Amino acid sequence: MDQTDINKELLAKPWSGSSVSEREGQAWDKKKEMDFTYTNIDKFIRYSLGENPVFSNAMYLGDYSMSLEEAQRRKHEFVTKALDIKPGSRVLDLGCGWGGWLKYLKDVVGAEGIGVNLSDGQVNACRKNGLTAYIKDARFIKPEDFGTFDAITAFGSFEHVASVKDYLEGRQDEVYEDYFRHVYNLLKPGGKFYMQTMTFEKNMMPFDQIDINAPKDSDSYIMALLLKHNPDSWIPYGYEHVVRTASPFFKNTYYSDGRLDYVKTNREWTKRFYKFSLKKYLWFASLVPKLFTDKEFRHQLAILRVRPNRVCFEREIMGHARLVFEKL
Repeated sequence: MDQTDINKELLAKPWSGSSVSEREGQAWDKKKEMDFTYTNIDKFIRYSLGENPVFSNAMYLGDYSMSLEEAQRRKHEFVTKALDIKPGSRVLDLGCGWGGWLKYLKDVVGAEGIGVNLSDGQVNACRKNGLTAYIKDARFIKPEDFGTFDAITAFGSFEHVASVKDYLEGRQDEVYEDYFRHVYNLLKPGGKFYMQTMTFEKNMMPFDQIDINAPKDSDSYIMALLLKHNPDSWIPYGYEHVVRTASPFFKNTYYSDGRLDYVKTNREWTKRFYKFSLKKYLWFASLVPKLFTDKEFRHQLAILRVRPNRVCFEREIMGHARLVFEKL
């Protein structure tokens, strides 16, 4: 059997880990996580970064004299060119956040951007600002939902595709194949897909060493705190993991390592998080009672203070991959 036959067989293959309906039934479990992670901090992010913030890694490519805004625009310019997005192109953004990329597509490129997300706060912010966004699970979009697209993007949402349970049960590769099958079916012939995602790297510890009660400066505690932020998400092991599971459907045409860029992006966000804003501090004050009644909320405040993502990048527990794929 040659590679073409193998690819056709995989495209026709149903989800084997469970029934398709059961798999898609997980959407609302994932919605709880996305609301917990993003809707809860919706006002804080918008008060700090603006109404339609770009809440994903910027593209400095080592030039740290650039401002955060310049580096985010460089990323958008790169993706527009790499995916051949032109005025009138149809673009689907999987996990659209607060709509920073959708706004760029609309205002700068003149393309038709549609976003999907599971966070009520993020989708409402998009709609409030005249952007097209829907409460839908990015993992299970079908052509009958919105048609097919010239290009598809995923700025960080791939990090939420596989769950901790998927990893522990040895199904992570199957979940990724299922995801790429969906993306493949949504793209027109010749269509391209851009994604960027966090990845585990050389200093990642075994799962059973992750412990929220470990010493506060330990890798075990930092990873546990990160899982408090995204309690049911598990990321791939290196960019090679992504490329391998995408290979039946896509040819990888571009890769760059964004780990150090993410350290810089995170530092720039932190500056803005701590910048004084009366609205922001009044919002903080309204949450004080939860400090005494909600242990999980205290973990969330620790996340804002410690910034475990950045620590993981600095310690090379995690890395970051930017990838362009062409539909086979």
